[in-house]
Amino acid sequence: MSSKARPSLLWFRQDLRLHDNPALNAAIEHGRPVIPVYISDEAGEGDWPPGGASRWWLHHALHDLTEQLAVHGLRLILRHGESMQALHSLVKETGAEAVYWNRRYESAIITRDKEIKESLQAEGLEAKSFNAALLFEPWTIKSKNGGPYKVFTPYWRTCLSNSVPKPEKSDPARATPPMSWPRSENLEDWTLLPRLDWDKNFYDAWTPTRRGGWARLHAFLDGAAHDYGRGRDVPGEDGTSRLSPYLHFGQLGPREIYDTLKSKIDPDRGGACKYVAELGWREFSYHILYHFPETPTEPLDPKFAHFPWEPDEKLLRAWQRGRTGYPLVDAGMRQLWATGWMHNRVRMNVASLLVKHLQQPWQDGARWFWDTLVDADLASNTQGWQWSAGCGADGAPYFRVFNPMTQGQRFDPHGDYVREWVPELAKLPDAFIHHPWEASADVLKEAGVDLGDTYPMPVIDHKQGRNRALMAYEKLKHFAKESTKS
Repeated sequence: MSSKARPSLLWFRQDLRLHDNPALNAAIEHGRPVIPVYISDEAGEGDWPPGGASRWWLHHALHDLTEQLAVHGLRLILRHGESMQALHSLVKETGAEAVYWNRRYESAIITRDKEIKESLQAEGLEAKSFNAALLFEPWTIKSKNGGPYKVFTPYWRTCLSNSVPKPEKSDPARATPPMSWPRSENLEDWTLLPRLDWDKNFYDAWTPTRRGGWARLHAFLDGAAHDYGRGRDVPGEDGTSRLSPYLHFGQLGPREIYDTLKSKIDPDRGGACKYVAELGWREFSYHILYHFPETPTEPLDPKFAHFPWEPDEKLLRAWQRGRTGYPLVDAGMRQLWATGWMHNRVRMNVASLLVKHLQQPWQDGARWFWDTLVDADLASNTQGWQWSAGCGADGAPYFRVFNPMTQGQRFDPHGDYVREWVPELAKLPDAFIHHPWEASADVLKEAGVDLGDTYPMPVIDHKQGRNRALMAYEKLKHFAKESTKS
């Protein structure tokens, strides 16, 4: 094979787009034919292979990427198995002389990628990785003492003291196809879609394509972004961006989002400023995950390793099914099951109830979210749950216990959100929609609600749950104090 015919492998992972894609640009600039590749390597993901909802999104995203590539005369080669072996096989089959990919930041992936890069380079290949997923890579932002940040505000202030990078221009039309294509597996054979039809509502909730992400971004910037500071807290309104799954799978990049926002709205003012800070939280989550890779399973605050959790399968199951007896929480859990997504204000409430009222380990909540969220992202999921449990970076104090009734009254005052996702309570008056157990027998009868039958009583009284949480926290403080003495 002549040197000019020896191709480059473009290894796609969580960067399923053809624009603002540095690895694609490198492959094009290399001047050789480009062979796009995606490898399904669940074992290589360590303890965090994609959950059910993520697999649903991945199936459609890969189908979409295949169509994006076809426009430019390219194919997406699919392989299943161990990444290093798959890449070496493709190198042997195609005579490739270079492999390019965009970086990921999970500990298991970093270790795997380092081994792959060293192995490829030892064979005389060019192997390079790039940043397509973040505005600021974790090791580029340092505190005054040179270490990582654990508090968001100074971290983000330092980030913004640097210039936010522009998206890289990509011209996939310049990519040359190879003279012959290697074998590809069939996407349908990977059975990424669920065998049961629990995903039937996903299709109404999402368009898991690059074009769908752009449509969602522009709809957000034309509407909800202007009142984001308020609307982001109202679960009954379409007041959030819902861009998280597009970001996770790389169908949109953060540089693209920031640059588009800047072109349409002043990112330093109003709701846009608040949304930019949310992009910052995503960056901060990756900063924490990179510097503290044990945090998906271990608390960042080491004293919480001794927290007196009381695991209870029955309570966990009631929470998972949206049968806790707290309407706001149950609405959130049912929205999650039906659509693969939950409003962030409600996420905080369902997490607080699980780890505080019910004393269930935050890791159990994180695992459930991992399997049921289409935007399941190890950095963001871990950060969110550790924040709720009070054991993470910049976390809410453990003694801050959300009251699901007052939260509902404040952010869902007319019960629109609860009525949509807990329809058995739909006929209750506003005054009782967030605490139906306080309604009279006549009111419940007229609304068709039979507490304990059509809708459960609370699995635990709020006051009792709050006191239980505070007592557990006192036990933890006492243990920490005694440990210090010894």
